[in-house]
Parts: sequence; structure tokens; C-alpha cells
Amino acid sequence: MEILKYNTSDKTGWIEIICGCMYSGKTEELIRRLRRAQIAKQTVEIYKPRIDNRYSSTHIVSHSEQSFPSIVVDDAFEILQRAKNAHVVGIDEAQFFKMNLVDVCEELANGGKRVIVAGLDQDYKAKSFEPIPQLLSIAEYITKTLAICVVCGSPANRTQRIYDVKERVVIGSKDMYEARCRKCFVAPK
Repeated sequence: MEILKYNTSDKTGWIEIICGCMYSGKTEELIRRLRRAQIAKQTVEIYKPRIDNRYSSTHIVSHSEQSFPSIVVDDAFEILQRAKNAHVVGIDEAQFFKMNLVDVCEELANGGKRVIVAGLDQDYKAKSFEPIPQLLSIAEYITKTLAICVVCGSPANRTQRIYDVKERVVIGSKDMYEARCRKCFVAPK
């Protein structure tokens, strides 16, 4: 009996984006898809930016404490060098990468790989959070996840920063951010 091998050289690659606010289950959904790929006997590699060390330096970890081993990188171009043998490439916390992540994802998908990217599509001011908008424009599949507003219980698609910190990127703990709906979100001044 011949065992079929997943061969990326004759496969069409694609890009999947999982985006939404904090606490909406993006990383949880990414882990679910990666585990299913492993069940299908595909080689899976997951990458995360070094700046994201909140829960683990060696795993991606969801707020519900699911985890998956990951490779930490400083720049998206490192993913191209490392992911040569992967069939499925996962990238978590994409908003912490530079714009070159778009080119990296394109090259991976053009090379026959399934690329699954998770990240915030809006910052704490509810403004577009690059490079997610650019990735959305080239992706074949898009999933927008919603959280639950901690104020009223409605579907939430905004991330409310609780502390008055002006920097755009602030790696924070669970008590630094809340999920809010459009109505309950208070835009910072």
C-alpha cells in the first residue's frame, strides 16, 4: 500500500486570516486549525514575535490557557528561512510584526503552503492595526472573531485599554485591556 505524502510543490497555497479584538478567541481558533492539520499528518510550524512573552516564551497560549509549541522570531523574514519543510505555517500576534509580514505570507502561499495568521485588526484606539488590513486584502479566507462586551454583554469587536498609556504597542496583562462593543467603547483622547 502506497502512503500518500503531502507535497507542496504541486499544491496551491493560500492565506487564512483570523482577526478580531482581544479576548475574542483568535489564538484558540489558530490552535484548533493547527491541531486539525496535525491530525491530517501535515507538518505544522507556528511562529510568534519575540515581543509576545506574556504567557510563555516557547508556546503560543490562548487566554483560555490552550497552548501550542512555537518558534520565536525577531522578524517575519526569519519565517521564510525556517518554514521550508512545513506544509502549514501558523503565525500568531501578527500585529507585532512589520509590514514585511505581507510579503512573507505571499511568498509562503505562492510556494504551496497553507498560511494561517492570527492578530488584532484594530489597536486600542479602534484604528486599523497594520499589517492585518493588508493581509486581509490578499487572503483567501477571513474569520472575524468577536468577544463579549464586559460592560453590557453585547458582541464586542473593540479592545479597551484600561490604563492611560500613549504607546501604541503595550504588552499587557489581563487587567490592562477589556473587550468592548461599539457602544461601550470609549475612544482615548
